[in-house]
Amino acid sequence: MKQITAKEVESLLNQGKTLNFIDVREVEEVAEGKIPGAVNIPLSLLEYRMNELDKEKEYIIVCRSGGRSSRAVQFLESYGYNVINMSGGMLDWEGPVE
Repeated sequence: MKQITAKEVESLLNQGKTLNFIDVREVEEVAEGKIPGAVNIPLSLLEYRMNELDKEKEYIIVCRSGGRSSRAVQFLESYGYNVINMSGGMLDWEGPVE
């Protein structure tokens, strides 16, 4: 499983890179703040909504601490998606939130 730290993600964004984020936390958790532009697909709905994702794109999967996102990465990888787990999750995120 590919991993990236919150600091590495923040650095890429500061360099002007365009990144695709999927936040697998529950709606009420995301309401407290998410990485700008992140799409919220709760882990419990991922199986039903993965058709919204493009297999040609790379996605960074985010949750609160990295546990749910790692499960989401394993699940999506098994279906051929190009995904990376953001280790440490939003607990480690120091960048902007919306």
